[in-house]
Amino acid sequence: MKLLIINNSQITGEVPISGAKNAALPLLALSILAKNKLTISNVPNVADINTMLKLLKLLGSEYKFNNNILEIDTSTINSTTATYDIVKTMRASILTLAPLLVRFNKCKVSLPGGCAIGLRPVDLHLKALEKMGAKITIENGYINAIAPNGLKGNEIIFDKITVTGTENIIMAATLAKGETTILNAAKEPEVVQLCNVLKDNGVEIEGIGTSTLKIQGKNNLLDIKPFKVIPDRIEAGTYLCAGAISNSKLTIKNIIPSHIENIINKLKEMNFSFEINEDSVTILPTDEIKPVNIITSEHPGFPTDMQAQFMAVATQANGVSVIEERLFENRFMHVAELNRMGADIRINGKVATIYGKKNLIGADVMATDLRASSALVLAGIIAKGQTKIHRVYHLFRGYENLVEKLKNIGVNVKLEEE
Repeated sequence: MKLLIINNSQITGEVPISGAKNAALPLLALSILAKNKLTISNVPNVADINTMLKLLKLLGSEYKFNNNILEIDTSTINSTTATYDIVKTMRASILTLAPLLVRFNKCKVSLPGGCAIGLRPVDLHLKALEKMGAKITIENGYINAIAPNGLKGNEIIFDKITVTGTENIIMAATLAKGETTILNAAKEPEVVQLCNVLKDNGVEIEGIGTSTLKIQGKNNLLDIKPFKVIPDRIEAGTYLCAGAISNSKLTIKNIIPSHIENIINKLKEMNFSFEINEDSVTILPTDEIKPVNIITSEHPGFPTDMQAQFMAVATQANGVSVIEERLFENRFMHVAELNRMGADIRINGKVATIYGKKNLIGADVMATDLRASSALVLAGIIAKGQTKIHRVYHLFRGYENLVEKLKNIGVNVKLEEE
């Protein structure tokens, strides 16, 4: 499929933000530790979620998923092998490793795939699980893990902050014997929600939202009450960038404003102002879009998942912007495509220099990963003429009802067969 955007758009209106894919995925993996049928609301209907559900079904789970409400029963799981055919398409499948291992004392999980933005090795996950008593071998592309006597709590020190690694060890610690301390833990809102759901259901966790977590293991599977997935802060930031790049008034709603403070602050540096309410944010047009300097870092720093979108906005700034990508070694693949549209972006190692203000022109461009794809959509909104974005399946991994939401705020967009 390809996305066709024709520039005669006047952006305005409201965008309802969906549930956070990156919060929902570990919560789906957490369902493996539940003894009851679980009800989760505000689950986004995107490709990555459906891939995870497909994996859980292959493991033996049963579920119903309608109108963003998921009912899932993992008591019927009868397999502990996460096969390559599923895992190769989505890195987050690695989140099933710890819950399968701590529940069944064994599992076999394919090494993961996903976006081609960098190596993102899982060695930190494996090293931590080994410290908790697992015996792990890697054969034929599969992680084989066993813990005949169960996992035992321990002190886990992550050499590098890892979101999925933190989430995996939180779930491992939930049913491990004794206390687990995680040092240098990730602090993203998605990690915080995982901890809060566990705490709300009887797991003792100290230090939620900090870099040090202490978790007391439980002796049995959890009885988990219904809960709601938090809003997607990256989707929220992407639509704020749609308002910014078109210099339009645009409201995003159904959000938690504190989760996107780092995004709002950078847009303020670019001379935008905001109306902020309890669950909505409105970006207001400015007389001049100013350049910005950005360095990506772990939460609460500037999110790497917003770097590409801000690069698109920076093409319209009056001056030179600099973006340094410190988390992934291969996350500037959108630069060549933006330059095809008339941008002037130059790369030196992990630093991109964006020379604005450039009049972008529609072109045929190629989506290379999820967030790079959204940068091309933003550029297409203001590019003169027609923009065709190919390989847009990347977009549907993380953006729910993208075409409908864009149309509702005035973008002339349609999906076509290749």
